[in-house]
Amino acid sequence: MSTPSIPERFIRVAAWLTLGAALLPLGGCAVAALPCRLTAATLKIVPVVGHAAATPFDMCSSAID
Repeated sequence: MSTPSIPERFIRVAAWLTLGAALLPLGGCAVAALPCRLTAATLKIVPVVGHAAATPFDMCSSAID
């Protein structure tokens, strides 16, 4: 007995719609600053040097806003 699978095309469309819905509330500047914010948040996870390494990316997002 095989289980019905979800077509890959449907999953891809659903992923794009979810991403679009998540970015919709953000303003123009917030969308531009998103890569800087994500990079900074990711770097802050690294122990000891994370916050120092994230400082330029925090300043980047602040400058865009």
